[in-house]
Amino acid sequence: MSTQGGNNMRAALVMLGAMGVFATHDVVVKALGATYSPAQLLFFGSLLGFPIVAVILLNDRRHESLRARHPGWVMLRTACAIVTGVSAFYAFSNLPLAQVYAILFSMPLLVTILAIPMLGEKVRLRRWAAVVTGLVGVMIVLRPGQADLSLGHLAALVAALTSAAASVIARKIGKDERSVVLLLYPMVGNFLVMGAALPFVYVPMPIEDLGLMSIIAVFGLIGAFLMILAYREGEAVIVAPMQYSQILWATGYGYALFNEHLDGPTVLGAAVIIASGIYIVLREARPGTSGNRPVLETRGRAETVTAPRSSILQRILSNR
Repeated sequence: MSTQGGNNMRAALVMLGAMGVFATHDVVVKALGATYSPAQLLFFGSLLGFPIVAVILLNDRRHESLRARHPGWVMLRTACAIVTGVSAFYAFSNLPLAQVYAILFSMPLLVTILAIPMLGEKVRLRRWAAVVTGLVGVMIVLRPGQADLSLGHLAALVAALTSAAASVIARKIGKDERSVVLLLYPMVGNFLVMGAALPFVYVPMPIEDLGLMSIIAVFGLIGAFLMILAYREGEAVIVAPMQYSQILWATGYGYALFNEHLDGPTVLGAAVIIASGIYIVLREARPGTSGNRPVLETRGRAETVTAPRSSILQRILSNR
């Protein structure tokens, strides 16, 4: 096996591990979501994550202001990240895990669409066909008219859309804006907004549940670091499709812990969405096809305050 082939194999395995860590993070969110509101979970998740992130930020030794260079875009991205967290946590608390993932997998399709007006991306017929096909897959999962659509389904769709928007904004301003700003503003915004909502939704938490909250905070960062390692080790076109292994983790966890069973439309719709997403990744990797590679640079995972964007963490660790 060639050196690059060996590196890609290791990178793929690391990425599979990262998706397993993220899936465990989401299982804990779902378990706690049966008792606590998303606002309370996000507040304590960000609170417990601050010490870890503070250590990471110490790696950035540049003596520069934390003032945003693009305040409008940074605030919009912060708002998108906050909405993503609330929506994703609500969806995980109220829908089967595999169904939530299937809907969140539409994020690369939405990134492709949003990259057109925001990044000036040129999307030609084949990628448009993949986007349309993937959105058909979303409709198969949702089954409008055949199954009852709930707030959980709407929340998952909103999370996919706002996470895609946050990722494209980060791609748009990332060359000018400090990585610390892109990481810290959503955390502080989430802490303030969820803290303001906390008195209206607070339920006392026993020490065991606070321990589970620490798992959410720690596992979100561990998953992000494993993604960094995977992308450093292997080619993005090999690593990126591994994100879809989350559906396997979700199926196993859902069956073992929550007595969830996959139905036919969810399996079919997820397969269509995944095939479309992988095709878009492969097309972006071809020279001359994409000027921005928005989906490859997004790295697949919906960004929340407990699971920050791995590319931003990588830039901080590289002092960029």
